[in-house]
Amino acid sequence: MDNAKIFCGTSNVPLAKAVCKYLDVPLGKSEVRRFSDGEVFVEISESVRGSHVFVIQSTCPPTNEHIMELLIITDALKRASARAITAVIPYYGYARQDRKVQPRAPISAKLVADLITTAGISRVVTVDLHAGQIQGFFNIPVDHIYAAPVFIGYIKEKFSGEDMVIVSPDAGGMERARSYAKILDSGLAMTDKRRPNPNEAEIMNVIGDVEGKAVLLVDDLVDTAGTAIQAGKALIREGAKSVALCSTHGVLSGSAIERIKNADLEEVIITDTIAPSEEAAGCSKIKVISISNLLGEAIKRIATGESISSLFS
Repeated sequence: MDNAKIFCGTSNVPLAKAVCKYLDVPLGKSEVRRFSDGEVFVEISESVRGSHVFVIQSTCPPTNEHIMELLIITDALKRASARAITAVIPYYGYARQDRKVQPRAPISAKLVADLITTAGISRVVTVDLHAGQIQGFFNIPVDHIYAAPVFIGYIKEKFSGEDMVIVSPDAGGMERARSYAKILDSGLAMTDKRRPNPNEAEIMNVIGDVEGKAVLLVDDLVDTAGTAIQAGKALIREGAKSVALCSTHGVLSGSAIERIKNADLEEVIITDTIAPSEEAAGCSKIKVISISNLLGEAIKRIATGESISSLFS
Protein backbone atom coordinates (compact mmCIF):
# COMPACT_ATOMS: atom_id res chain seq x y z
CA MET A 1 0.00 0.00 0.00
CA ASP A 2 3.01 2.31 -0.33
CA ASN A 3 2.10 5.57 -2.03
CA ALA A 4 -1.61 4.63 -2.10
CA LYS A 5 -4.31 6.83 -0.56
CA ILE A 6 -8.01 6.32 0.13
CA PHE A 7 -10.66 9.04 -0.15
CA CYS A 8 -14.44 8.92 -0.09
CA GLY A 9 -17.52 10.94 -0.94
CA THR A 10 -20.55 11.28 1.30
CA SER A 11 -22.46 8.17 0.20
CA ASN A 12 -20.90 5.63 2.57
CA VAL A 13 -18.37 7.13 4.98
CA PRO A 14 -18.71 4.32 7.59
CA LEU A 15 -17.75 1.71 4.99
CA ALA A 16 -14.75 3.79 3.86
CA LYS A 17 -13.58 4.13 7.48
CA ALA A 18 -13.97 0.37 8.01
CA VAL A 19 -11.90 -0.34 4.87
CA CYS A 20 -9.19 2.02 6.14
CA LYS A 21 -9.22 0.27 9.51
CA TYR A 22 -8.73 -3.11 7.80
CA LEU A 23 -5.82 -1.72 5.76
CA ASP A 24 -4.43 0.26 8.71
CA VAL A 25 -4.21 3.45 6.65
CA PRO A 26 -5.77 6.86 7.34
CA LEU A 27 -8.73 8.12 5.36
CA GLY A 28 -7.63 10.94 3.04
CA LYS A 29 -8.48 14.47 4.09
CA SER A 30 -11.06 16.09 1.85
CA GLU A 31 -14.22 18.13 2.05
CA VAL A 32 -17.36 17.76 -0.02
CA ARG A 33 -19.87 20.57 0.35
CA ARG A 34 -22.71 22.27 -1.51
CA PHE A 35 -23.10 25.83 -2.66
CA SER A 36 -26.48 27.42 -1.89
CA ASP A 37 -27.72 26.55 -5.40
CA GLY A 38 -26.87 22.85 -4.88
CA GLU A 39 -23.61 22.72 -6.85
CA VAL A 40 -21.04 20.25 -5.49
CA PHE A 41 -17.65 21.59 -4.42
CA VAL A 42 -14.72 19.35 -3.45
CA GLU A 43 -11.48 20.31 -1.74
CA ILE A 44 -8.61 17.82 -1.38
CA SER A 45 -6.73 18.84 1.78
CA GLU A 46 -3.50 16.87 1.35
CA SER A 47 -0.98 16.15 -1.39
CA VAL A 48 -1.79 13.26 -3.75
CA ARG A 49 0.96 13.96 -6.29
CA GLY A 50 2.21 10.67 -7.73
CA SER A 51 -0.14 8.58 -5.56
CA HIS A 52 -2.48 5.76 -6.56
CA VAL A 53 -5.77 7.04 -5.14
CA PHE A 54 -8.81 4.88 -4.34
CA VAL A 55 -12.14 6.72 -4.12
CA ILE A 56 -14.86 4.80 -2.26
CA GLN A 57 -18.30 5.99 -3.35
CA SER A 58 -21.52 4.03 -3.81
CA THR A 59 -23.79 5.68 -6.37
CA CYS A 60 -26.85 4.97 -4.24
CA PRO A 61 -29.83 7.25 -3.55
CA PRO A 62 -29.70 10.16 -4.06
CA THR A 63 -28.02 8.57 -7.07
CA ASN A 64 -27.42 11.64 -9.22
CA GLU A 65 -25.88 13.57 -6.31
CA HIS A 66 -23.46 10.76 -5.53
CA ILE A 67 -22.46 10.28 -9.17
CA MET A 68 -21.64 13.99 -9.44
CA GLU A 69 -19.61 13.80 -6.23
CA LEU A 70 -17.59 10.91 -7.66
CA LEU A 71 -16.94 12.76 -10.93
CA ILE A 72 -15.92 16.00 -9.21
CA ILE A 73 -13.70 14.23 -6.64
CA THR A 74 -12.00 12.47 -9.56
CA ASP A 75 -11.44 15.75 -11.40
CA ALA A 76 -9.98 17.34 -8.28
CA LEU A 77 -7.59 14.40 -7.78
CA LYS A 78 -6.58 14.36 -11.44
CA ARG A 79 -5.77 18.08 -11.36
CA ALA A 80 -3.80 17.48 -8.15
CA SER A 81 -1.50 15.12 -10.15
CA ALA A 82 -2.64 11.76 -8.76
CA ARG A 83 -0.79 9.00 -10.65
CA ALA A 84 -3.86 6.76 -10.97
CA ILE A 85 -7.44 6.91 -9.70
CA THR A 86 -9.42 3.77 -8.93
CA ALA A 87 -13.14 4.21 -8.26
CA VAL A 88 -14.40 1.72 -5.69
CA ILE A 89 -18.14 1.70 -6.36
CA PRO A 90 -19.68 -0.93 -4.03
CA TYR A 91 -23.15 -0.24 -5.47
CA TYR A 92 -23.32 0.83 -9.11
CA GLY A 93 -26.41 2.98 -9.66
CA TYR A 94 -28.36 2.77 -12.95
CA ALA A 95 -27.21 -0.86 -13.35
CA ARG A 96 -30.79 -1.98 -14.00
CA GLN A 97 -30.88 0.20 -17.15
CA ASP A 98 -28.39 -2.04 -18.96
CA ARG A 99 -30.33 -2.60 -22.21
CA LYS A 100 -33.24 -1.27 -24.26
CA VAL A 101 -36.43 -2.88 -23.00
CA GLN A 102 -38.71 -0.71 -25.15
CA PRO A 103 -38.38 1.63 -28.12
CA ARG A 104 -36.65 5.00 -27.63
CA ALA A 105 -35.32 4.04 -24.18
CA PRO A 106 -31.82 4.93 -22.91
CA ILE A 107 -29.08 2.55 -21.81
CA SER A 108 -28.20 4.60 -18.76
CA ALA A 109 -25.69 2.12 -17.32
CA LYS A 110 -23.51 2.71 -20.40
CA LEU A 111 -23.90 6.49 -20.14
CA VAL A 112 -22.74 6.44 -16.51
CA ALA A 113 -19.78 4.24 -17.49
CA ASP A 114 -18.80 6.80 -20.14
CA LEU A 115 -19.04 9.66 -17.64
CA ILE A 116 -16.85 7.81 -15.14
CA THR A 117 -14.22 7.02 -17.79
CA THR A 118 -14.22 10.55 -19.20
CA ALA A 119 -13.74 12.03 -15.72
CA GLY A 120 -10.32 10.38 -15.59
CA ILE A 121 -10.84 7.20 -13.56
CA SER A 122 -8.34 4.55 -14.58
CA ARG A 123 -9.92 1.49 -12.94
CA VAL A 124 -13.26 0.49 -11.37
CA VAL A 125 -13.95 -1.92 -8.51
CA THR A 126 -17.59 -2.83 -7.97
CA VAL A 127 -19.66 -5.46 -6.18
CA ASP A 128 -22.31 -7.81 -7.62
CA LEU A 129 -23.36 -5.90 -10.71
CA HIS A 130 -27.00 -6.33 -11.68
CA ALA A 131 -25.80 -7.54 -15.09
CA GLY A 132 -22.26 -8.80 -15.62
CA GLN A 133 -22.09 -7.38 -19.15
CA ILE A 134 -21.89 -3.86 -17.68
CA GLN A 135 -18.16 -4.56 -17.31
CA GLY A 136 -18.01 -4.30 -21.09
CA PHE A 137 -19.48 -0.79 -21.00
CA PHE A 138 -16.13 0.47 -19.70
CA ASN A 139 -12.96 0.95 -21.76
CA ILE A 140 -10.89 0.65 -18.57
CA PRO A 141 -10.26 -2.39 -16.31
CA VAL A 142 -13.18 -3.43 -14.09
CA ASP A 143 -12.75 -5.70 -11.07
CA HIS A 144 -16.11 -7.34 -10.38
CA ILE A 145 -16.17 -8.46 -6.73
CA TYR A 146 -18.62 -11.09 -5.50
CA ALA A 147 -20.25 -10.79 -2.08
CA ALA A 148 -20.78 -14.56 -1.73
CA PRO A 149 -17.69 -15.11 0.50
CA VAL A 150 -19.10 -12.55 2.96
CA PHE A 151 -22.48 -14.30 3.14
CA ILE A 152 -21.49 -17.98 3.10
CA GLY A 153 -20.25 -18.28 6.69
CA TYR A 154 -23.39 -16.65 8.08
CA ILE A 155 -25.68 -18.73 5.86
CA LYS A 156 -24.00 -22.00 6.85
CA GLU A 157 -24.45 -21.14 10.52
CA LYS A 158 -28.05 -19.97 10.13
CA PHE A 159 -29.19 -22.97 8.08
CA SER A 160 -27.08 -25.59 9.88
CA GLY A 161 -28.86 -28.94 9.76
CA GLU A 162 -31.66 -27.60 7.54
CA ASP A 163 -32.79 -29.12 4.25
CA MET A 164 -32.14 -25.98 2.25
CA VAL A 165 -32.89 -24.88 -1.31
CA ILE A 166 -31.52 -21.79 -3.04
CA VAL A 167 -34.10 -19.89 -5.11
CA SER A 168 -33.56 -17.26 -7.79
CA PRO A 169 -36.40 -14.72 -8.09
CA ASP A 170 -36.10 -14.79 -11.92
CA ALA A 171 -34.26 -16.46 -14.78
CA GLY A 172 -31.65 -13.68 -14.93
CA GLY A 173 -30.43 -14.51 -11.43
CA MET A 174 -29.98 -18.24 -11.97
CA GLU A 175 -26.22 -18.03 -12.46
CA ARG A 176 -25.86 -16.32 -9.06
CA ALA A 177 -28.24 -18.79 -7.37
CA ARG A 178 -26.44 -21.75 -8.96
CA SER A 179 -23.09 -20.61 -7.58
CA TYR A 180 -24.56 -20.37 -4.05
CA ALA A 181 -26.21 -23.79 -4.41
CA LYS A 182 -22.91 -25.31 -5.51
CA ILE A 183 -20.96 -23.82 -2.59
CA LEU A 184 -23.65 -24.80 -0.06
CA ASP A 185 -24.38 -28.20 -1.68
CA SER A 186 -28.11 -27.46 -1.68
CA GLY A 187 -31.07 -27.69 -4.04
CA LEU A 188 -31.91 -25.07 -6.66
CA ALA A 189 -35.21 -23.55 -7.81
CA MET A 190 -36.59 -20.32 -9.26
CA THR A 191 -39.75 -18.27 -9.45
CA ASP A 192 -41.26 -17.06 -12.72
CA LYS A 193 -41.50 -13.28 -12.55
CA ARG A 194 -43.33 -10.84 -14.77
CA ARG A 195 -42.69 -7.08 -14.49
CA PRO A 196 -45.63 -5.08 -15.92
CA ASN A 197 -44.11 -1.75 -14.82
CA PRO A 198 -40.84 -0.57 -13.22
CA ASN A 199 -40.67 -1.48 -9.50
CA GLU A 200 -43.64 -3.82 -9.96
CA ALA A 201 -43.38 -7.60 -10.08
CA GLU A 202 -45.83 -10.49 -10.39
CA ILE A 203 -44.74 -13.97 -9.34
CA MET A 204 -46.57 -16.50 -11.48
CA ASN A 205 -45.03 -19.91 -10.76
CA VAL A 206 -42.40 -21.72 -8.71
CA ILE A 207 -40.11 -23.96 -10.75
CA GLY A 208 -38.50 -26.65 -8.60
CA ASP A 209 -39.17 -28.55 -5.38
CA VAL A 210 -39.41 -26.40 -2.22
CA GLU A 211 -41.94 -28.38 -0.18
CA GLY A 212 -40.90 -28.77 3.45
CA LYS A 213 -37.58 -26.99 2.88
CA ALA A 214 -35.89 -23.91 4.21
CA VAL A 215 -35.70 -21.51 1.27
CA LEU A 216 -33.05 -18.85 0.72
CA LEU A 217 -33.90 -16.33 -1.99
CA VAL A 218 -30.69 -14.95 -3.54
CA ASP A 219 -30.67 -11.64 -5.44
CA ASP A 220 -28.28 -8.79 -6.19
CA LEU A 221 -30.45 -6.04 -4.69
CA VAL A 222 -33.64 -5.42 -2.76
CA ASP A 223 -35.31 -2.11 -3.66
CA THR A 224 -39.03 -1.88 -2.94
CA ALA A 225 -38.98 -5.54 -1.78
CA GLY A 226 -41.99 -6.27 -3.99
CA THR A 227 -40.36 -9.18 -5.83
CA ALA A 228 -39.05 -10.80 -2.64
CA ILE A 229 -42.37 -10.47 -0.82
CA GLN A 230 -44.37 -11.92 -3.71
CA ALA A 231 -41.81 -14.69 -4.15
CA GLY A 232 -42.04 -15.45 -0.43
CA LYS A 233 -45.82 -15.80 -0.65
CA ALA A 234 -45.55 -18.09 -3.67
CA LEU A 235 -42.90 -20.26 -2.00
CA ILE A 236 -44.93 -20.59 1.22
CA ARG A 237 -47.94 -21.48 -0.93
CA GLU A 238 -45.87 -24.24 -2.54
CA GLY A 239 -45.04 -25.70 0.88
CA ALA A 240 -41.74 -24.06 1.85
CA LYS A 241 -41.04 -24.34 5.58
CA SER A 242 -39.43 -20.89 5.79
CA VAL A 243 -38.21 -18.16 3.43
CA ALA A 244 -35.25 -15.79 3.90
CA LEU A 245 -33.71 -13.32 1.48
CA CYS A 246 -29.99 -12.80 0.84
CA SER A 247 -29.34 -9.64 -1.19
CA THR A 248 -26.06 -7.77 -1.64
CA HIS A 249 -27.42 -4.23 -2.01
CA GLY A 250 -30.07 -2.99 0.42
CA VAL A 251 -31.58 -0.09 -1.54
CA LEU A 252 -34.80 -0.38 0.50
CA SER A 253 -36.63 2.56 -1.06
CA GLY A 254 -40.13 3.79 -0.34
CA SER A 255 -42.05 1.66 2.15
CA ALA A 256 -39.78 -1.38 1.69
CA ILE A 257 -38.84 -1.73 5.36
CA GLU A 258 -42.44 -1.56 6.53
CA ARG A 259 -43.38 -4.16 3.92
CA ILE A 260 -40.54 -6.43 5.06
CA LYS A 261 -41.76 -6.20 8.66
CA ASN A 262 -45.19 -7.48 7.58
CA ALA A 263 -43.97 -10.05 5.03
CA ASP A 264 -43.57 -13.83 5.17
CA LEU A 265 -39.79 -13.36 5.00
CA GLU A 266 -38.05 -14.69 8.10
CA GLU A 267 -34.94 -12.55 7.56
CA VAL A 268 -33.39 -10.20 4.99
CA ILE A 269 -29.59 -10.44 4.87
CA ILE A 270 -27.80 -7.52 3.18
CA THR A 271 -24.33 -5.97 3.09
CA ASP A 272 -23.25 -2.40 3.77
CA THR A 273 -22.48 -1.55 0.12
CA ILE A 274 -25.23 1.01 0.79
CA ALA A 275 -25.13 2.54 4.24
CA PRO A 276 -28.23 1.21 6.07
CA SER A 277 -30.66 3.84 7.30
CA GLU A 278 -31.55 4.09 10.99
CA GLU A 279 -34.88 2.44 10.21
CA ALA A 280 -33.16 -0.47 8.44
CA ALA A 281 -30.58 -0.87 11.22
CA GLY A 282 -33.40 -0.93 13.78
CA CYS A 283 -35.48 -3.56 11.96
CA SER A 284 -35.19 -6.96 13.65
CA LYS A 285 -35.74 -8.77 10.34
CA ILE A 286 -32.79 -7.07 8.58
CA LYS A 287 -29.27 -8.43 9.14
CA VAL A 288 -26.38 -6.28 7.84
CA ILE A 289 -23.02 -7.94 7.15
CA SER A 290 -20.03 -5.73 6.42
CA ILE A 291 -18.16 -6.09 3.15
CA SER A 292 -15.30 -3.85 4.32
CA ASN A 293 -12.69 -6.60 4.76
CA LEU A 294 -13.36 -8.02 1.28
CA LEU A 295 -13.11 -4.57 -0.32
CA GLY A 296 -10.02 -3.79 1.73
CA GLU A 297 -8.31 -6.95 0.54
CA ALA A 298 -9.21 -6.18 -3.07
CA ILE A 299 -7.78 -2.65 -2.73
CA LYS A 300 -4.58 -3.99 -1.18
CA ARG A 301 -4.12 -6.49 -4.00
CA ILE A 302 -4.67 -3.86 -6.68
CA ALA A 303 -2.20 -1.53 -5.00
CA THR A 304 0.44 -4.28 -4.74
CA GLY A 305 -0.22 -5.88 -8.14
CA GLU A 306 -1.60 -9.18 -6.79
CA SER A 307 -4.42 -11.32 -8.17
CA ILE A 308 -8.03 -10.39 -7.40
CA SER A 309 -9.58 -13.56 -8.83
CA SER A 310 -7.78 -15.73 -6.26
CA LEU A 311 -10.06 -14.18 -3.62
CA PHE A 312 -12.90 -16.29 -5.04
CA SER A 313 -11.10 -19.52 -6.03
